[in-house]
Amino acid sequence: MILHSKIVGEGNKIIVILHGLFGSGDNWKTYANKLVSQGFCIHLIDQRNHGRSFHTDEFNYELLVIDLKNYLDQNNINDCILMGHSMGGKTAMNFALKYSEYVSRLIVLDIAPKYYPVHHNKILEALTSLDLDQISTRKEADQKLTNYIDDSALKNFLLKNLYWVNRNKLAFRFNLLSLTKNISSIGERINGNNKFLGKTIFLRGEFSAYVEEKDNIEINMLFPESSIITIPKSNHWLHVDNPDHFFSTIMEFIQDK
Repeated sequence: MILHSKIVGEGNKIIVILHGLFGSGDNWKTYANKLVSQGFCIHLIDQRNHGRSFHTDEFNYELLVIDLKNYLDQNNINDCILMGHSMGGKTAMNFALKYSEYVSRLIVLDIAPKYYPVHHNKILEALTSLDLDQISTRKEADQKLTNYIDDSALKNFLLKNLYWVNRNKLAFRFNLLSLTKNISSIGERINGNNKFLGKTIFLRGEFSAYVEEKDNIEINMLFPESSIITIPKSNHWLHVDNPDHFFSTIMEFIQDK
């Protein structure tokens, strides 16, 4: 099965973007349009169990890497700039280490190769509390999530995944059952002896704890041609918190000869 994507622009200067947990390629449409104006063709990927891509019981980075390779082969892409946020960043790192010949440059957003303990329990509790057989409006789903989630931005991000199966039935596009069952795999450490020797940039949010100074050693071991840059006035969703600084930073990296 081939991943669903939205392709914006045309040409052979290709950027492939991978979303984070509970996200989809649609989250990156604004940046896709900006990058197209700079002459790039953007592939916005829905990873398995997310967006409009296929659902499976199995979910781990080994499978996500295989999915991405199949997608690139299907679309005759053998040279791209690969960018991923959070979970998508781990997919991107794993892919670049295994299939470096496909990746000219790597952009990793607010995630490190290290192990992360499960920290999505509150979100999973909130999502599983919703009985979508009984909820008939988006407003009602919003109100019920408010009992669990105070952060309105996070709540709205999750609610973007709601869609109408039919006139009377709402559902989430992500596969909540599989993601819940496999949630521990999201934080798995990247293992292996490979190195990615292409130019790489790690962007971290100033107020985010996902990438710490002590992570530099492991990052540089796996990605020796990498640099780590902090996006000011931003948290984990650095591209949302400080979009102008984020965009200018990635453009400087992409266009650096």
